[in-house]
Amino acid sequence: MDMKLEVIALPVSDVDRAKAFYRSIGFRQDLDFASGEGFRVVQFTPPGSEASIVFGDGITDRLAGSVQGLQLVVPDIEAARERLTERGVDVTEVFHDIGGVFYHQSPAYEIPGADPNGRDYASFARFNDPDGNGWVLQQVKARAPGR
Repeated sequence: MDMKLEVIALPVSDVDRAKAFYRSIGFRQDLDFASGEGFRVVQFTPPGSEASIVFGDGITDRLAGSVQGLQLVVPDIEAARERLTERGVDVTEVFHDIGGVFYHQSPAYEIPGADPNGRDYASFARFNDPDGNGWVLQQVKARAPGR
């Protein structure tokens, strides 16, 4: 049976500010629906993604900014970083992780620059949305078999 990740709920403090941010970085708005007092759901999808994010009122009890480690896979991390920076997003410099397999949550493990061997899945950059929800860019030019 296939199972696909479809939606991730993000806790935000200001729905309209979050809408403006995600629109500004090129995510596609799919939905803005409200029904009654205290319920509103807004859905955005990153370019080329099959999974989306949702935020709004009455959809999660998590604290705004508490979601970390959301990954956006990009074929050219420098170009993606530049595009986000041009749109006013504070993106870290590209780094690779001291462990060489995945990134640690702490910047203490980050080695400046892209992976020196040019390996897929090994170069990263970070940014946050206005509430502090954390995103990670990960460079993948050729996906691993079966992915």
